[in-house]
Amino acid sequence: MPVSRFAILFVLLCLALHSLSGWAQTAPSAAHPEKIIIDTDIGDDIDDAFALALALRSPELEILGVTTGFGDTETRAKLADRFLGEAGRQDIPVAAGVPTQTKNPLNQRRYAEGGHFAKPSHPAAVDFLLEQIRHYPGQITLIAIGPLMNIGSAIDKDATTFRKLKRVVIMGGCIKRGYGDLGYTPARGPQPEWNILNDIPSAQKLFGSGVPVAVMPLDSTQLKLDEVKRAFLFSQGTPITDALTLLYHQWGQETPTLFDPMTIAYVVNPKLCPVQAMRIRVDEKGNTIPEAGPPNAEVCLDSSPDEFFRFYLPRVVAK
Repeated sequence: MPVSRFAILFVLLCLALHSLSGWAQTAPSAAHPEKIIIDTDIGDDIDDAFALALALRSPELEILGVTTGFGDTETRAKLADRFLGEAGRQDIPVAAGVPTQTKNPLNQRRYAEGGHFAKPSHPAAVDFLLEQIRHYPGQITLIAIGPLMNIGSAIDKDATTFRKLKRVVIMGGCIKRGYGDLGYTPARGPQPEWNILNDIPSAQKLFGSGVPVAVMPLDSTQLKLDEVKRAFLFSQGTPITDALTLLYHQWGQETPTLFDPMTIAYVVNPKLCPVQAMRIRVDEKGNTIPEAGPPNAEVCLDSSPDEFFRFYLPRVVAK
């Protein structure tokens, strides 16, 4: 029996609507911004600040708060206070995680202790996170760009509430390409990545939590901010670019690798880091190992640095 023209048109319309619906779920807009919380170890490496800058310049995102973890969490919170204040966003709350012992130098401490915009105290990060999830069940994307202490503690405290997150997007892990493997040098193979390695139990809890997890690993996040790009960015004279310039010089090294901003870029524009479903196991040494079984994560194994920076730089420097 021949298929009618009406039936064909109906099927095509349904497919189109389904496609649009899927796009809307993965690509937020300024009219319908994605609710996010950023969990960060800002103050050590410089890429956390560059990630926060991108989030602040993305109208597709509604930043419900920033939580700090790892080491001197209160100083990190003061750093976030100042950065947000310089950007005119003192309305965004900052919560501090439980401090931990670390020998990692907080090289941007002078910026944090400069006395600008810092609040005298900060709420507990885990309590803040769980309260926000209860207030917006199924709506929040948690973007984790540091060791996962706050995530592990939140799961321990109230796993049922934690599972009401919409998803977690992390910069973490390594599947095939380790540090320094940029795709054009001899392959070094996978290795433990910093954020996973510094709290292996919390990483294991996250991948076993049942919450959708999107992973931006070393394979796709070794994005070098070279001298030409730095000169362009630091010469713009906006409050955000001036803050990044100060933090860059306090960081004290030469060429930043913008690992963390890819998490923000992925949430705003998923095409910048296409993902594939995988099952990830975190072993006792901090390796993130693909294995057979039902997927528990979506992982981006490759990205285009050129496309990333064409997206990143115009946004961050816009006046």
